[in-house]
Amino acid sequence: MESIEPATSESPRPTAAPLLGEPLPVEFMNTVWADRGGVHDELARPGGLAAWLRGVGPRLPQADGPSLARLPEPSADELRRFRRLRDALRHLAAVTTGDTADTRGTGPGGSSEVASDADALVTAVAAVNESCAYTPSWSMLEWTGESGPTRTAATDGTPSGWILSQLAEEGVRLFAGPGRTELRACHGPRCVLYFVRSHPRREWCSADCGNRARVARHYRRHRDAAQSAQA
Repeated sequence: MESIEPATSESPRPTAAPLLGEPLPVEFMNTVWADRGGVHDELARPGGLAAWLRGVGPRLPQADGPSLARLPEPSADELRRFRRLRDALRHLAAVTTGDTADTRGTGPGGSSEVASDADALVTAVAAVNESCAYTPSWSMLEWTGESGPTRTAATDGTPSGWILSQLAEEGVRLFAGPGRTELRACHGPRCVLYFVRSHPRREWCSADCGNRARVARHYRRHRDAAQSAQA
């Protein structure tokens, strides 16, 4: 089964969201990111979801049934479902990491309404579970003389629906598995990204973010020292 083709010079522009080599659910959460220009949402940009899917194409799960070689532009309903799942995963990540700077006023169901912590958690969990069930799939045994027995997945859903459900499944594995304890919110200046800590001393989502944090600390120390000297 083919995977989504990477963007070429003739393809639409690649995703603007950072791709840091994190597990796919974390990369998906990081379609919300920030820089000096403010907080950005790749799924709010026209063509942004399709661009992100192309960017992670080689890492996407594969199945017999939908052709992932040339993924069509997701429909408005599919985009809404992807955003709902992304916001739910970010909410669960915020709960897991104690991150209070997560949703920027957007609830896990994609609304701007402020809900109680308990209601928000229930809403986020429901969004993930509904996404898992959106496009059912099943195992298939393939057995040829050359390769021997192999397991593949099959579905009669659309390519986008299949990917949505698989992202949700990966999210369940992340939050219900051992990787949950290593999930971190990056506290670099202006950063709203998440990462899975791959080393006990890792503090930042990237080396660039760590450098910015060190520069900011250096600036604050010198500013505080100057203010103390003037007092």
